[in-house]
Amino acid sequence: MSFTPRPVALAVALALPALSAAVTQVHAADAATLPEVTVSATRDTATPAGSTAVLNAADLAATRAATSDTASLLRDVPGVSLYGSGGVSSLPSIHGLADDRLRVKLDGMDLLSACPNHMNPALSYLDPSQVGSIEVYAGIAPVSVGGDSIGGSIIAETAAPEFAAAGAGSLVKGEVGAYYRSNGNARGGNLAATYATESFNISYTGAIARSDNYDAGGDFKASIFGPGNDPYFTGRPGHTLPLDEVGSTAYDTRNHTLGLAFRGGKHLVEAKFGVQDLPEQLWPNQRMDMLGNDQQRVNLRYLGDLDWGKLEARIYHEDVDHFMDFGADKKYWYTASTPDYDGSPCGVPSATCAAGMPMYTASTNTGAVVKGDINLTQQDLLRVGAEYQRYRLDDWWPASGGGMWPNTFWNINDGERDRAALFGEWEKQFDPQWMTLAGVRYERVMMDTGDVHGYKIVAPDSGNQLRDSAAFNAEDHSRTDDNWDMTVLARYTPDATRDIEFGFAHKTRSPNLHERYTWSTWTMAALMVNWVGDGNGYIGNLDLEPEKANTVSATFDWHATDRHWEFKATPYYTHVSDYIDAVQWDATNNVQRTTLLTDQFTVLKFVNQSARIYGLDLSGKMPLAKTQMGEFGLNGLASYTKGENRDTGDGLYNIMPLNAKLALTQKLGRWDNAVELVMVARKDDVSEVRNEMETPGYALVNLRGSYGWKQVRVDFGVENLFDRLYYHPLGGAYTGQGTTMSGSTTALTSPKWGTPVPGMGRSIYAGLNYSF
Repeated sequence: MSFTPRPVALAVALALPALSAAVTQVHAADAATLPEVTVSATRDTATPAGSTAVLNAADLAATRAATSDTASLLRDVPGVSLYGSGGVSSLPSIHGLADDRLRVKLDGMDLLSACPNHMNPALSYLDPSQVGSIEVYAGIAPVSVGGDSIGGSIIAETAAPEFAAAGAGSLVKGEVGAYYRSNGNARGGNLAATYATESFNISYTGAIARSDNYDAGGDFKASIFGPGNDPYFTGRPGHTLPLDEVGSTAYDTRNHTLGLAFRGGKHLVEAKFGVQDLPEQLWPNQRMDMLGNDQQRVNLRYLGDLDWGKLEARIYHEDVDHFMDFGADKKYWYTASTPDYDGSPCGVPSATCAAGMPMYTASTNTGAVVKGDINLTQQDLLRVGAEYQRYRLDDWWPASGGGMWPNTFWNINDGERDRAALFGEWEKQFDPQWMTLAGVRYERVMMDTGDVHGYKIVAPDSGNQLRDSAAFNAEDHSRTDDNWDMTVLARYTPDATRDIEFGFAHKTRSPNLHERYTWSTWTMAALMVNWVGDGNGYIGNLDLEPEKANTVSATFDWHATDRHWEFKATPYYTHVSDYIDAVQWDATNNVQRTTLLTDQFTVLKFVNQSARIYGLDLSGKMPLAKTQMGEFGLNGLASYTKGENRDTGDGLYNIMPLNAKLALTQKLGRWDNAVELVMVARKDDVSEVRNEMETPGYALVNLRGSYGWKQVRVDFGVENLFDRLYYHPLGGAYTGQGTTMSGSTTALTSPKWGTPVPGMGRSIYAGLNYSF
């Protein structure tokens, strides 16, 4: 969303006729109101209430050459960590809450992961070079930027349209860039171009990114398969992987956006069109790989600065076609009689010969937003808004032979998830010291799906497909949730060097379609439903209730008047009722296991339980010295999070252990350099029900530098300088090669429980950008 959440107090409906009336004024407005310099339709630069970080293009420039994953641009935001995933599709986690538990918006659009492995999250549709700004709200997010989430919010925006100065005629500008990273032979490029007059703008941005598999900092495959295993094995005859190569980490993606904008006086009308063409993104912690993802989106927006305040209206639509199967590092041909078959073609697909496991997903996503900032007084601002989203999803797996025979398996058939919301916020600036914000949000979430069937539709049954589909089809699938959110915030500024912001939030999230409607207990089918990367299989639950979270948090901010030094501390506590966790499931008897299976992959069912999460974020910076060698400074951050299932006493899954970063910076003329130390403690507080793997602690050293001329910028650096072998605590289980379709714990070529995904070894990178 392109706004700065200032304050607000009750919900009011805005009428669409105000939009059409305002649009008619676009060409009639007085051009003399334009300033004498090139201007951008940007938001306020002040930190919004509840916001943890606001990152603009200048903040992000230094990290773009080091990554093709837009989510990783947030790695220096306190409280944010990243689930390991594909090379361009990491899942942000805020205070232990990730994925659908966060509200992630791209140019004001609510984009959802259509894939049952969540391989296409919202931020994966933007290349880092296409990001204009990102705002992060950790925990206490105003209701105007929240909804259908219990964690924080991430608001990503592409560059705002620019227009020529009054009397300047036209504006022509652009940028072209390229980069290379040694580990994985990663390379890519980006192009941006703009033509504008005083009232019209057309702009294009495009980017490509490719990489081969990356190498870890050492050999890690001593026991990735069963006893007597061949750690080089992939299941593709003639294709093996070295012991330090992390299988299924290659990717190839292209992203394009085209923007048109018209401005007259205080009114802006904008259209943005986006396309993603992703031929391949392999996955080291999933059984499948993404071998195609095509997205088309259109986003229409009106923004008006009216006498009474600001009005914004938006309509958007998105189509996604998604395809998964086994990539180059995973076995493709399977036979029923020899589970450790070397992977040679076994003939025509049949009941005894399977050619891969094709999985298709198609979704459509249509939404509308109308919201307004109403200036009640100079101290009081009321924000009100209405939102609607219509989401449709089909998830089907055509027969390919072997156990996937003879019919199409319908994982979700005609899935529907519709949201309608109203919100209101009131922000009041009582005096220079006190500001308050209070907001309420109501949402209705309506979900439904059609009947399903497995590969088998007549006896004999296989994998309980007939039993499970019949039981699911006999139930009423329609569900309606009435959800309420509330946020109360206050900011106290006793003087120019201190700020204290504290608040309470109640938030609600309804289950996603896969949590509620996936139905098969068959191990092979359940293994295909997993977005947490733990190697297990998951079963949906029609009886799931929405998650409800209550969070209290405070931020203590000490700083210089010009912020050349600062220190922030943010303690937080969240209690979640009806938290969607999981229990191990006995598929044969279709009941919960009473005795946990340990040290192996297993099948689990989503259930509501109770959870609590608490922790502390610290961050700061300070100058050290100013010498002939430049200005030296120190930046740092540290985070601690503890998550616990209150019903079982078990740890919550994928909670980042204690971690810290410390960077020594140097600025000299056009040089900007840093040495960074990354420290992560051992992860031994894990989810036992999921057989989550522990990871050892580690420390990494990174180097980065940049030099800029008027039109040229060069970025360079070294990640993991000492080529350390390490395992990221949120990297998941390694299933990047071999017979990944099998859940067997004994097959010699099936990935064995116990090997986490290793992090990337040493990588030297450089990037060049030229602006014109």
